[in-house]
Amino acid sequence: MRNSVVAIVGRPNVGKSTIFNRLVGERISIVEDIPGVTRDRIYAKAEWLNSTFRLIDTGGIEIGDEPLLIQMREQAEVAIREADVIIFLVNGREGITAADEEVAKILYKSNKPVVLAVNKVDNPDMREQIYEFYALGFGEPYPISGTHGLGLGDLLDSVVHLFPERENEIVDDDIIHFSLIGRPNVGKSSLVNALLNEERVIVSDIAGTTRDAIDTNFEKDEREFVIIDTAGMRKRGKIYETTEKYSILRALKAIERSDVVLTLIDAESGIIEQDKKIAGYAHDAGKAVVIVVNKWDTILQHDQAIKEFEEQVRAHFQFLDYAPIIYLSAKTKKRIHTLLPKVIQASENHTKRVETNVLNDVIMDALAINPAPSKHGKKLKVLYATQVAVKPPTFVVFVNDPELMHFSYERFLENQIREAFGFEGTPIKIYARKRS
Repeated sequence: MRNSVVAIVGRPNVGKSTIFNRLVGERISIVEDIPGVTRDRIYAKAEWLNSTFRLIDTGGIEIGDEPLLIQMREQAEVAIREADVIIFLVNGREGITAADEEVAKILYKSNKPVVLAVNKVDNPDMREQIYEFYALGFGEPYPISGTHGLGLGDLLDSVVHLFPERENEIVDDDIIHFSLIGRPNVGKSSLVNALLNEERVIVSDIAGTTRDAIDTNFEKDEREFVIIDTAGMRKRGKIYETTEKYSILRALKAIERSDVVLTLIDAESGIIEQDKKIAGYAHDAGKAVVIVVNKWDTILQHDQAIKEFEEQVRAHFQFLDYAPIIYLSAKTKKRIHTLLPKVIQASENHTKRVETNVLNDVIMDALAINPAPSKHGKKLKVLYATQVAVKPPTFVVFVNDPELMHFSYERFLENQIREAFGFEGTPIKIYARKRS
């Protein structure tokens, strides 16, 4: 069944993200007392009285000429269009403001059911302050406190009551989740937009404007995908705003939730040390990885351009030697068609299983090519191997003494397995175990 959609709408700094996090039950929106800090639409699932619904936390609506504020207003208007029910949030401590009245005008035009919630009513003595909000024209105001969790039950009762009837729909769980990681201004948001052909995330040249990870479903050639767009991760020593600190933690969580991680590199500015550290997060998490060299349109094109850049990438990212490299331009969409096939291949290899008898044929051939080494006069004996897990593919090699398995021989066995079965785009793990 398709879930109903609820949008929390209101001017900046009325507590939308706090309410959002209360209803969802985890810290998804980045919350600070800086107006405009929740910049993009954030989607999450919430539940009340056996009803599951999708909640949207909008970037807020502020009347002003600043480009980011204009874009935030547009985001809120899109969220309003997508919503079945709207929670209009106002600040009980500040009364009705001109910005509240402007938001109300937008909501009048939406023709959607609106529930008015007066936030920051933290104790019963403040309830007298809610009556002026009847003047906004949305009926009974619900006094709530996001900080203390007060009044949310009555609010949700009203919201759920307004949900439209739904028909049952078949849900397909065969979906590839992938995230985009990279330092600020490398083109993550632009690449998402190029893939989706819509302005779902705010695109801006200001480094760090995508502060939240946003999940976006889409379908291409009868395959379903979910993109998790992560905020650019700044170098740790340069993080001054706590908002950016949250973003690094959130990006790591996004990697954990991904099947495939796209590591973006800026072709124009080249590879820096921070690129390697960011890519290392995905490798350490055991995720499938595709290296994406963006802004390829800015590079002087000649016969050896890709070969020369690939040599740089391989030299800097030796730990990602299994990852394919894609060269594209999110801005011009040049070569963008090459990306999703590699994402699919990496995802399939990440979940690939190898039959034990076929695996052991490869291991025995490897032993014939390069016999197991000796250490302190004792020879390593490889008895047999089996695959024990996927995501990433994990193999246990049973031996007479695990201490005799040198990392270089382990690497040799990995290369032989890769040569036999592919596994492009995914790390593989090998563990030596003593047969009991």
